[in-house]
Amino acid sequence: MTGTVEAIGLFTTTLNTPANVVAIVGNAKVFGDTIQNYTRNDYRRVDLTVQLSHDVDPGRAIALLKDGIARIPNVLPVPAPIIEIFEFTLAGPLLVVRPFCANQHYWQVYFDTNRMIRNTFGEASFPAPEHHHFVHGSLEDVRTIKAAA
Repeated sequence: MTGTVEAIGLFTTTLNTPANVVAIVGNAKVFGDTIQNYTRNDYRRVDLTVQLSHDVDPGRAIALLKDGIARIPNVLPVPAPIIEIFEFTLAGPLLVVRPFCANQHYWQVYFDTNRMIRNTFGEASFPAPEHHHFVHGSLEDVRTIKAAA
């Protein structure tokens, strides 16, 4: 359950959810479960991933994203945004894009960062990522597979 605590009673806690729905939760659940407080710290990190094609130079993509993220309103300069190769997939390298922002700007930065990624990669004419599979076998094996399909 995610929301802003409105009241803590003897038996229940009342939350207002991000969708503006009031949720009443039994205190046994509130006190017996893990609580994540999104507003206790002054800022938080937005976590996004970006799939690159094998044909895209990750260094160039990272440089373009660092330039673009610096122009997004409300992204904090300190701590600096993190843009790095996260892992390698069949489609190509997967990047993490992690800007930091004040709590009240989280969703604005989240959506603006996604839009910036799409626009930046479009302007750079980066190809869409595709999964690459290699089939090993003889020409006769390929003919047999085609005939069965």
